[in-house]
Amino acid sequence: MVKSFKTKFKDLIIFERKKHKDKRGHLIEILRENKIGKKFKFQILSKSKKHVLRGLHFQLRKPQAKYISVIKGKILDIAVDLRKKSKTFGQAFSIILTDKNCKSIFIPSGFAHGFLTLEKENIVYYNCTEYRSIGNEYSLSYKDPHLKIKLPKTRLIVSKKDANAKNLKELIKEKII
Repeated sequence: MVKSFKTKFKDLIIFERKKHKDKRGHLIEILRENKIGKKFKFQILSKSKKHVLRGLHFQLRKPQAKYISVIKGKILDIAVDLRKKSKTFGQAFSIILTDKNCKSIFIPSGFAHGFLTLEKENIVYYNCTEYRSIGNEYSLSYKDPHLKIKLPKTRLIVSKKDANAKNLKELIKEKII
């Protein structure tokens, strides 16, 4: 059985999955499309060491809704609402997802998404409603003070693209958002 919990962000939903254990190990139902009402075209599995920050990524033309689950480890998952007509535009949502708490998150299209890894080894599985659109990918700065994202005070491992990402005001001024 999967329980779902709404958030203050329209259509952003937390799912708590049940872990079925026995002497052989355990089984977890990861995703049921009928619970979300979306078709997922593209799946990604990422493996990262501790303190890796991936994101905050988004696509404008072909926006992706995402369903995120942690197979191993622990992450701080972050979503930022970039839907201009939304009551929560420009606000960030974060949640801890682990292999132990069996939580997943559905992030609707129109959000920037990223995560920070918090354990030695982290395996994250995510499903996307659209394929990657390489010339249409953008990054929003995780350091943007407007977003008020609370990260641990540690040296992060970040890609060059994400380290040079623009803040929300810059993206709006440049008419990217």
